[in-house]
Amino acid sequence: MNDTAQQPIRFGRIAAMLPVADMKRATDFYVGVLGFENVFENGNPVGFMILEKDGAELHLTLQPDHKAPAFNVAHMMVENVDVLHELIQRQGLRIIKRLQDKDYGLRAFVFADPDGNRIDVGQPI
Repeated sequence: MNDTAQQPIRFGRIAAMLPVADMKRATDFYVGVLGFENVFENGNPVGFMILEKDGAELHLTLQPDHKAPAFNVAHMMVENVDVLHELIQRQGLRIIKRLQDKDYGLRAFVFADPDGNRIDVGQPI
């Protein structure tokens, strides 16, 4: 008898999948503004893309009828959260929750990307 319930499960990478209505607009933001690198794309026109930066990975999927939900779809841990907050403001993107120190040990804010996806950003205090 092989009891797989006794075997430990080890998880590897997990990446957020962000639906976008306009792949070029999303790429302009995530690659052009935030500095992610396009490491894979599929389709013609491109319907799926993998982006990487440092230890972060994002997957973009083209959903032309995308309507952003009213909840956070991804959480990013960063260094220099204040710099990212300023960059987001300069881009004219919507800040949903202002930058502040949280009682759970993060300096954090929430913004909406160009497709309205809510991204929660934090840095340990």
